[in-house]
Amino acid sequence: MSLMELIGFLVLTGIAAYVQTLTGFAFGLVTMGGVGLTGLLPLPHAAMIVSVLTLVNASQMLLKGWRDVAWREFGLVMFGSIPMLFVGYWLLGCLAGSRTDLLQMVLGFIIVVSSLQLARKPEPLSTQSGYGSFLFFGGIAGMMGGMFSTAGPPLVYHFYRQPLPLVKVRETLVTVFALNAVFRISLVILSGDSPSASTLTGLLAVPAVIAATYIARRCPPPFSPVRMRRIVFVLLLLSGLSLGVPPILHLLKDI
Repeated sequence: MSLMELIGFLVLTGIAAYVQTLTGFAFGLVTMGGVGLTGLLPLPHAAMIVSVLTLVNASQMLLKGWRDVAWREFGLVMFGSIPMLFVGYWLLGCLAGSRTDLLQMVLGFIIVVSSLQLARKPEPLSTQSGYGSFLFFGGIAGMMGGMFSTAGPPLVYHFYRQPLPLVKVRETLVTVFALNAVFRISLVILSGDSPSASTLTGLLAVPAVIAATYIARRCPPPFSPVRMRRIVFVLLLLSGLSLGVPPILHLLKDI
């Protein structure tokens, strides 16, 4: 990346880390959406860097919060997530080589659906969901994480409906994201698909992620969480449409 591209990437990841710390998710969505729109990095390489930065953000948040993790639910989610992470990563490899338009369209669709989910508050359940539901949503999250390092939306929807303390929900989600990031990074390294040295300059965003996480915890914005969700919803919706609509129009033109 050039100096200006690197600065843009640092700003993008800082914003994403700030949003992630306040909402519990959206780091991967904001970063991947911004990368997809600007073309700063190839999507597979960006997903690798997002995994590393997600791990940094999660580790910082869990220094004090790990005691609040709901370990049983965490185990169920990971049991469903890890196998599907491999499937998602395989799909990314299949599409990245020859169907970048379809890959961009899939990412745009995921961001749009996730933004719509963020806009509505999940209806709480009176009793906790069964084991199978955690496995199911963990599997969907694993596939999304394997493709784009964006495992958050299905798990956020499911966990925020559970009759669990909010602190347990937040810390459990962060722990899932951290472990998924570890598995995805390991998979990239073992498969020999590590980004080039020039692409890895994106890891200079680590200080930006640490700083943004610290600022979000110490100095949250002077407005309600509801307004924050609405702002994130608009940003994600616009970026998702900008990513997904052009490939769809191109496909319709060829028909």
